[in-house]
Amino acid sequence: MKNSITDKVGKDTLDVIGEADRFNHWMFQTIYPFSFGKIMEIGSGLGNISRFYINNGDKIMLTDLREEYCSSLQDKFGSNQNLLGIDQLNLIHPEFEQYYKEHLEKYDTVFALNVIEHIKDDSLAINNCKKLLKKEGHLIILVPSYQKLYNRFDKELGHFRRYTIDSLSHLFIENELEIIHKKYFNFIGFFGWYISGRLLKKNTIPSNQMKIYNQLVPVWKRVDQLIKNRVGLSTIVVGKK
Repeated sequence: MKNSITDKVGKDTLDVIGEADRFNHWMFQTIYPFSFGKIMEIGSGLGNISRFYINNGDKIMLTDLREEYCSSLQDKFGSNQNLLGIDQLNLIHPEFEQYYKEHLEKYDTVFALNVIEHIKDDSLAINNCKKLLKKEGHLIILVPSYQKLYNRFDKELGHFRRYTIDSLSHLFIENELEIIHKKYFNFIGFFGWYISGRLLKKNTIPSNQMKIYNQLVPVWKRVDQLIKNRVGLSTIVVGKK
């Protein structure tokens, strides 16, 4: 596979977030209770969340749209015995069912973290995720919250939109997925995103800011608990097929 970078801003962002071990583990802990059986991750990127599943012994298939990320994932995890494979997957491929027929109805859990906002036809993306699931399988989607927060970060990362629980839930309902869980996540991140992206007009997440944030994750987790996840930088919805 080629190693040329076609997504520099995205790669830089993933590198910064990848160093935030406490934050990544917090995100993993948040979605893991809804994960079971054979798992597929959509948009694995550099494996920031993948590694927790792999280290936990879960059977998981890693996928990404970009060839260079698939190559990186192969280098990192290719020799792991519980890895089901690594595939380059386009969630809105015009011949999705034919092109990815070996993956259809094969997974108990499919999750996509910070992926759907990159896709113009987000309803089609959700529908194709559903096709990958076995009956009663779980679909876990995490996306950025609140269109009012859309700023330079979003534009540079190629985001089409941001969501609320209601708008994301609507995508599940129109694709006949039963919603079993929904909440906001990471309240304190709301302020960092607004200040750096809107006020300071940064192009990417500042590394020093992320390092400080990462050290204080135990505090931010407690804040989310105190406000009962009523507000957050990210929106999470879990549905059942």
